[in-house]
Amino acid sequence: MFLLSIKFLIVAFFLSQNILQTCQQLPISKNFFQIQLTQATGPESIAFDCKNEGPYVGVSDGRILKWQGSNLGWKEFAITSPNRDRKVCDGSTNPEFEPTCGRPLGLKFNSKTCDLYIADAYFGLLVVGRNGGKAQQLATSADGIPFKLTNALDIDPNTGMIYFTDSSRTFQRRQILFSAITFDRSGRLLKYDPRTKEVSVMYKGLAFPNGVALSKDHSFLLVAESIKMRILKFKVQDGGRGYVPEQLVQLSRIPDNIKSNEKGEFWVALNTGRESIQTDWLGFSIDPIGVKYDQDGKVLKQLDGNGGLTFNSVSEILEFNGTLYLGSVVKPYLGIFHA
Repeated sequence: MFLLSIKFLIVAFFLSQNILQTCQQLPISKNFFQIQLTQATGPESIAFDCKNEGPYVGVSDGRILKWQGSNLGWKEFAITSPNRDRKVCDGSTNPEFEPTCGRPLGLKFNSKTCDLYIADAYFGLLVVGRNGGKAQQLATSADGIPFKLTNALDIDPNTGMIYFTDSSRTFQRRQILFSAITFDRSGRLLKYDPRTKEVSVMYKGLAFPNGVALSKDHSFLLVAESIKMRILKFKVQDGGRGYVPEQLVQLSRIPDNIKSNEKGEFWVALNTGRESIQTDWLGFSIDPIGVKYDQDGKVLKQLDGNGGLTFNSVSEILEFNGTLYLGSVVKPYLGIFHA
């Protein structure tokens, strides 16, 4: 969730080390199609439930929608705002209404309980049961400091622990441009224990922590630090005083969400930086909108946007049953690519 097109970030692109290595290229082709949203826009994050039904997406008007197939289309599944006014909110694309309507960003089902956990930019960490409805608020602060921009999450299915990011202590999602301009480093990596119902701070002082993904063996987390254009690796059992995470990857574009697949590989969506010119020498993708990494940071695949406007805002890439689902914070559709 980091759509910024400002000059200093483009300059940072040229100064950064291009780590996109020679690997398999996946150009967007005839195997790509779109599922249009009927009203709102911005299917930021994507999830499938414990019955493999979906996809589910969170959209601009504060709702979470479920895709029921081409015959039935989209169905409202859940809302995050406790006082949501349908007359104001339904179909809204106005960020100024988000504090009232809600803006669900990160989505993830607990595979054991079938509950959907939600990171809402304004209403914190929430959960809703398998039948949907109004989500229950679980946490809105940590160490006495309110969340300002709850962003992404992942779940350890064995313990139920929720790992999530609060991207800023200062700026809301509506004010995201100021976070970049001021090089805001107030973001936090957090965890919620469902047994104690307590939130603890794993790490603070991050420059817009965004996507978060747990490894297959549950031993480490990858976190996208958007402003610094890098991926950090955190050991789950560490996080004490003096702990410094490993920089796994330095990127040449701004990372957004991170999603792991069944093999334990990670798809990183590259949301911003497409105004920049990239060469294709040494096998580099000329227009990378997503990169798949192994747990050591080795590039396995790149998804190439072919320079088209269709992919000028890719917030998430979810690999599910051999298909790539592409989210966006602004587009009026969900992208689907049969790789």
